[in-house]
Amino acid sequence: MQIAGDRVLKAVRRVSLFLFCAAFSVLVGAVTVRAELSAEILIGDIPPDRVDELISQNANDPRVVFDLLALKSAQSAPGQAAEIEVVRAALAQRFPQVIDADVGAVLLGAADSFLEAGMKQEALEQLYLALERFRASTTNPKILGDLLERIAVLEKDLGDAKTAADLRKAIGELPGSLDAPPGTRSNDPGFVSVEVFYATDRKQTGESHPSQFFGYDRTDGLNYGKLEVTIPRTQVPGTLSAPSIWRLEFSEDPTKHTMLQSITPVEKDAFFASMRQGLDDRESSDAFIFIHGYNVSFDTAAKRTAQLAYDMSFEGLPVLYSWPSRGATTGYVPDTAVVRLSGRRLTKFLEEFVRESGATKIHVIGHSMGNRALTDALELMALRNAPLDEPLFDQIIFAAPDVDQGLFSAILPTIKPLAERLTLYSSDQDWALEASRRLHGNAPRAGQAGEDTLSHKDIDTIDMSDLGEDMLAHSYVSNDQSAILDISTLFWKSADPTIRCGLEAHPEKAQIWQYRKTDCSNLSMLNVVGHLRNKQAETAAQIKQVLRQDFENAPQALDMEALLLSLAAQ
Repeated sequence: MQIAGDRVLKAVRRVSLFLFCAAFSVLVGAVTVRAELSAEILIGDIPPDRVDELISQNANDPRVVFDLLALKSAQSAPGQAAEIEVVRAALAQRFPQVIDADVGAVLLGAADSFLEAGMKQEALEQLYLALERFRASTTNPKILGDLLERIAVLEKDLGDAKTAADLRKAIGELPGSLDAPPGTRSNDPGFVSVEVFYATDRKQTGESHPSQFFGYDRTDGLNYGKLEVTIPRTQVPGTLSAPSIWRLEFSEDPTKHTMLQSITPVEKDAFFASMRQGLDDRESSDAFIFIHGYNVSFDTAAKRTAQLAYDMSFEGLPVLYSWPSRGATTGYVPDTAVVRLSGRRLTKFLEEFVRESGATKIHVIGHSMGNRALTDALELMALRNAPLDEPLFDQIIFAAPDVDQGLFSAILPTIKPLAERLTLYSSDQDWALEASRRLHGNAPRAGQAGEDTLSHKDIDTIDMSDLGEDMLAHSYVSNDQSAILDISTLFWKSADPTIRCGLEAHPEKAQIWQYRKTDCSNLSMLNVVGHLRNKQAETAAQIKQVLRQDFENAPQALDMEALLLSLAAQ
């Protein structure tokens, strides 16, 4: 799509250079280290005269600064607000693995503020840069057409009728429909597409771009649908790839970056019918449901769900349940206000899923504050369905749960009959849980390890402190796949921790195992376990057969045979 060629390129280069320079003028010498979040930041009700001081105090945490700048922008006059939004866009480009934000959406916000201040030329530059990002990341003709029309109006207002006419001509030349994401027409696109089913009580924003489709307002019921995420074939398990200003990447590329490509709302009956058809067409009839945590947008939750499925080579159905988190560090208290109500809606969805999905094995993963919704939902299910003849779920996993430890322990006996196995992942390095503990009068959180690590007969606690911070956060891993391997192994065999790779029994406390970095971090192990699970290789004979048929030229896989056969012995 050629649009006023040199003029667009000149504007894009000028704004890109500004953003690149802004990244150096903000947070000079900044490092991506988590700040000790204060209760003031978590609560989010910060007076204007405190915002600058807090930005200075938290200058080593770009994500916190990004969110504090959003507060400052909301408290400022339009012209200043626009400049702040440009700086936020620069930060998002400078620290893509820490600030998981849609830079194009931030730039559109800057353009709106510039227009409100009467600064049309500055608004035009932001729109051109947003266009450059969206051209690379979407083929939706409505998104591109609406943006081109906005630019055309401004060009005409600024006296360039010819460019405005060229832009409107380009709108008329847009394809009527392009269902495939960029690059899929290639024989080797360099990325894979992952379909995810979703249920959410987030309200639609009215925006058509996938990253802006759902906001943080809530609805009275549930919205259902399907979404598509593309993941680069070169992506390291445990990470989400994003454009980096250091690599001079100013827009998204599906061969390099994880991208939410499309969202398709579906009515409930059609949703479950499509799910059953999807399971019939797949190698596996398993499904997992992921419930995200605090400070997570729908866009990020969608990409995280797809990433988990891709990393585990999961051939069943990945499903996202998304509650209306604000997706900001300053939104902790508002998040706590909505997550418990979402638990009531989640219990309805889980019961519908068990009844209607057609999945033979259903696994559930709750993360961080999302476990408040999950524990409430499971408790209600257990009470309504007691007594159970057999578990409704295979694995239920509580990852870094931001739930009061005493309350969590009290609920466990009630929910234990719902699953074949309950697993808790904890860490003594989790910044968010430590901040939550301080906010809750120093009451231990269920996901915290150390002296207060939870030991309970009804759940296996895995202390993942060796991996550093929260096991599913952006800071987690880089090149260590061990936590994801453990989840994948559970999905495959529901294996006891005593025989799972890399786990050592706690020397003093029962039902606690400590993760130790071993050969479990080997990427081949993750791939082989996923393949065996998809092939439904359960017995020793089946495992040997698959290894020899499918990995005869992969000595690393055959070297793992003894460990894999030990899992089959259970």
